[in-house]
Amino acid sequence: MHNLRLDDIDHFPVDVLPLGTDYPPGHVLARHAHRRAQLLYGASGVMQVETDDGAWTVPTDRAVVIPPGVAHEVLMDRVTTWSLYIEPDAAPWWPTRCIVVDIDPLLRELLRTANTFRPDYDVTGRDGAVANLILHELRHLTPMALSVSLPRDEPFRSLCRTYLAAPDLAVTNETWAQAANRSSRTFDRQFRAQTGTSSAAWRSRARLLTSLRLLPISSVTEVSARLGYASPAAFTAAFTRAFGAPPSRFI
Repeated sequence: MHNLRLDDIDHFPVDVLPLGTDYPPGHVLARHAHRRAQLLYGASGVMQVETDDGAWTVPTDRAVVIPPGVAHEVLMDRVTTWSLYIEPDAAPWWPTRCIVVDIDPLLRELLRTANTFRPDYDVTGRDGAVANLILHELRHLTPMALSVSLPRDEPFRSLCRTYLAAPDLAVTNETWAQAANRSSRTFDRQFRAQTGTSSAAWRSRARLLTSLRLLPISSVTEVSARLGYASPAAFTAAFTRAFGAPPSRFI
């Protein structure tokens, strides 16, 4: 199924409801929630998913696991999705918090196949067997550390969201403290209490997450220079430490 509205097909009595969608560049899915659990897979492009407590960057050929009932907003950058909407009773082991996951070749082909199904596919036939195999494979997903925590309180949340949208090397701890009308020490203490990290470390990780949006359209040299690293080697080392894989895995 492709480019249909979930509300129009959610009533079909299937545990696994596949739905693919094409999104224009820069499209924002406003904050919403689903009754079903969702696997949001990007067949192309890069997504940024935001909830109350974090932001997850989802490169091409990866997916984000979204629990049922969790409100989220999604920024789509030249994205085609192959989603699965899963009845909660069919996946009681589903995570309770969003997670970016790697998608292996078998599951990728199963997702490609499932997105050709009709909404009323035969659950007792081949299509149903594919759906059951998908549920089995989803139990063995590999998490990827492609996220950053978000403060719940203002002005911290707005400062972080603005930085994620357009990281600026000129921003310092003092910049944020002044914007929040706090001393640097007070700002850092309150920021740590909400995110578990310093604001400087948070901005560094946010810049690395931004690189995931740049790598498909720019060279490693261009990305490292844009993000303020002294050399491509320094950027590659920082990226690998943060995400457990070199930038080449995401080009």
